[in-house]
Amino acid sequence: MNGDEAELPARGNCVTGDEVEPIIDVCGLTKSFGDVVAVNGVAFAVGRGEVFGFLGPNGAGKTTTINILVGLARADAGTIRIAGIDCSRNPKGAQHLIGVIPDESNLYPELTGFENLCFCGALYGMGRRDRETRGRELLERFGLAEAGGRKFGGYSKGMKRKLTIAAGIIHEPPILFLDEPTTGIDVASARHIRQIITGLNASGTTIFITTHYIEEAQRLCGRIAFIVRGRIVRVDTVQNLMRQTEGRYVVQFAVSDNAAGLCEAIAGEFAGLECRAVGAEGIRVESSEPVRVGPLVRFLEDRGAEVSEARKVQPSLEEVFVEITGIEAAAMKQEKEKAKMGGGA
Repeated sequence: MNGDEAELPARGNCVTGDEVEPIIDVCGLTKSFGDVVAVNGVAFAVGRGEVFGFLGPNGAGKTTTINILVGLARADAGTIRIAGIDCSRNPKGAQHLIGVIPDESNLYPELTGFENLCFCGALYGMGRRDRETRGRELLERFGLAEAGGRKFGGYSKGMKRKLTIAAGIIHEPPILFLDEPTTGIDVASARHIRQIITGLNASGTTIFITTHYIEEAQRLCGRIAFIVRGRIVRVDTVQNLMRQTEGRYVVQFAVSDNAAGLCEAIAGEFAGLECRAVGAEGIRVESSEPVRVGPLVRFLEDRGAEVSEARKVQPSLEEVFVEITGIEAAAMKQEKEKAKMGGGA
């Protein structure tokens, strides 16, 4: 152990319950911008070879945290160790081990896709032959071979995202940081990017991913940290988190109007049912026993409601997130829709 590592504080109060061999170890991370505390005492460990998710709404502190971890910002307090390197003192010390995919592309619009990849390879110290070979390989792998000779500025949003990821892994880093990798791109490109992430992890890459897409975190990650207003409120495996939904039965109804009043009527009439309004025209009913849909539909119609849909809902990570954080899933979905509005294909 070198001197720098010996002087790092023990995790002590920063124990998060993570039973992993950490390749990333963070303790007491804090960052403020004026009077705004963006990151507040964050602590977690990322295991070697896992996909670790940072899940939270916009403004929760996800991007600030990732910027600190990759050396683009300095923390006010806390310690960071990446692959045993004290990055608190030397923020650039682990850069040769990491690839960074920012939420916005940092490539050059006037260069072609191939030229951008070769330029990034040169920044990482790769020789000309190696970076050109690797660049062609990545263009083929990411479905961009035909676009490799075109200027990056003319790419679609999905193509830009894929090339940005290719640039971040051109030097084959063992650790990859992705900030909102599928925000604002089309469905097909998002699916392809998730496949790429899964493939990289299968080959041994440790992946740290921030997202506010709950479904994406559930698909990709082995463990997830829920972050809200700069604080981590829970770190656990997806499997453990999903155990909270076991034994729950959920039915959702679409009604013509007055969902809140109808929900109150259901709660007063049907013992053992939990009911909440979802907007003005949605009712969500939960129970520890299977929900009988027919009597509920008749009850609603007897009160003048027009029921246009009644469907059973499989409890998901979304339910757990709402329960733990208190943030309605609808708020996260609104952010998702805003992100989609920001870009096409």
